[in-house]
Amino acid sequence: MCYDIKTSKETQLKKAVKDGNHEAIQNILEALKKISPNEYFHISGFAHPKLIIYAHENNQAPIISQWGLIAPWVKNHEQKLKLWNNTLNARSETMFEKPSFKKAASSNRGILFVDGFFEHHHKSGKTFPYYIYHQNGDSLPLGVICNEWIDNTTGEILNSFSIVTTKGNKLMSSIHNNPKISEPRMPLIIPEEQTEIWLNSHSSEENIKAILQPHSSNNLKAHSVKRIKGKNAVGNSPEAILEENYPELNIQGELF
Repeated sequence: MCYDIKTSKETQLKKAVKDGNHEAIQNILEALKKISPNEYFHISGFAHPKLIIYAHENNQAPIISQWGLIAPWVKNHEQKLKLWNNTLNARSETMFEKPSFKKAASSNRGILFVDGFFEHHHKSGKTFPYYIYHQNGDSLPLGVICNEWIDNTTGEILNSFSIVTTKGNKLMSSIHNNPKISEPRMPLIIPEEQTEIWLNSHSSEENIKAILQPHSSNNLKAHSVKRIKGKNAVGNSPEAILEENYPELNIQGELF
């Protein structure tokens, strides 16, 4: 699963800056001024934030898209709200089969750049949040699937996305032990050399499925952090990613 991330406008626009797409950058920044802070130290998908993604159908220019894919068969705003929380993630094993995801999985994939993501470790009836990130501080390119939906009531065109998830790697296996799920999960991290294949709407299903693998643990790090959920949650604060030691975890030594 991947319901909680850390990112910033700078991180999300990193590819556009590298590509020299200055016009797109300015347009995006103007559009986001009133709807998004400059940095999300922690944001939950259940808040359905508007974030910046890169998709082939828009010539790989950055677009604003809302977390929680709105399936093409959703008829109205009420149905969207009812189903929205169920499409924050798309399982890589079934995304080509599920009615909500299969069209987007086949031809409309994108990338969301984040600084890291959060997961919870379960022990003795309690949960402990962990922050997972690149050991060198590099951004993580997460694979997403996208859809464009028209609100029949207002005529508004809404872009939306789901983060694709895979089985967890060795690191995630030590962290993500939710008793309600059968196995550890993690977001799909797209290797740079596979970016073009992933974004190309004409790539075959076979080539896309070859990318749907757990990312190696070798360049990822993790540490426990303060509460990001519940009444004691730190909110969108720099504290969200600071290391927090819990006695129940034997002062950080138990998992790693």
